[in-house]
Amino acid sequence: MSQTSPSKFIAVAGNIGAGKTELVTFLCKRYGLKPFFEPNDDNPYIKDFYKDMKAWSFQSQVFFLARKTRLHRELERASGIVVQDRTIYEDAEIFARNLFVTRKMSRRDWETYQELYEVMRDSLRPPDLMIQLRASVRTIKKRIGLRGRPEEQKIPHSYLKRLNALYDDWFERYDLSPVVTIETDSLDYLTNLIDRLDLFQQIEQHLEA
Repeated sequence: MSQTSPSKFIAVAGNIGAGKTELVTFLCKRYGLKPFFEPNDDNPYIKDFYKDMKAWSFQSQVFFLARKTRLHRELERASGIVVQDRTIYEDAEIFARNLFVTRKMSRRDWETYQELYEVMRDSLRPPDLMIQLRASVRTIKKRIGLRGRPEEQKIPHSYLKRLNALYDDWFERYDLSPVVTIETDSLDYLTNLIDRLDLFQQIEQHLEA
């Protein structure tokens, strides 16, 4: 491990609308952490992907995998405590896997993608703590409506439900680091003092370890 590796690496994972960005921003303000948000680089395959998902799913996901690996490398070179909004693991275990199970990625492409992902994953430093945010599809859809992003408003209920199932399945298998699971349906960690104290206690015991 490089001498410039961060002293602690916290990752925040969860479905669309689970509250990842809000929690990352909150933790950074509370503890002075350095945030690493999901890259917004333009994917040169994305327009083709939405026109023909079966033809372009592999190329599009490999692009995202490469960009997320680069971001993870930047994170490893940072100093101090860092926190990441959505990980490379989710790209593969949730979104690429979803394309495969819905038959928008062929088995041949999925197996090649998996081999690439496993090589990259095994070369990267895992988080010191993974925070799992869980929320029902009803809550997710409510939050999507409130934040008003046009590209999210027509996301089908069935898609969000399938992603939730994939997240649950992945976390049952995840063993790279300790996991703190936070149910966010009724949790208001931004305004409720009791909820904040409980969250602080769970996270601080790992920060101090």
